[in-house]
Amino acid sequence: MPIPMDLQHATEDFERFLADARDTASLGTRNQAYTMVDGVLRVSRRRLSLEDAIRFAGVLPPVLRAIFVADWDPAEPRRTFTDRAALTAEVQDLRRHHNFAPASAIADVAAALRRNMEAEKLDRILAILPEGAAGFWAV
Repeated sequence: MPIPMDLQHATEDFERFLADARDTASLGTRNQAYTMVDGVLRVSRRRLSLEDAIRFAGVLPPVLRAIFVADWDPAEPRRTFTDRAALTAEVQDLRRHHNFAPASAIADVAAALRRNMEAEKLDRILAILPEGAAGFWAV
């Protein structure tokens, strides 16, 4: 069996996504964009059960899937989806002194994600995730 195309081109696809997220958020560097994306993924993950997080990760492109599960403590208490301002503050708290995520970070990452994957796959999984997940990933 040949290597799946999404795995063969994982690095190029991730670089394209990261550039899109950087430009959407008006950030200056890939590193700033990476920290923003990592923060958004972590904040989302903290609100999902283990089972739902695995389902969600399964639709992400390979490198984003890896970032989503990296440094994960499944025993961490699950949080609830709250208002966008509180969620954004949590995104901005990751690597606080090196984080340039704007107030629009969640929507910026969601928009870049939708442009760089099959949005229908994302919408199908969001429809079965807990209340608040679809709103979190709304553009």
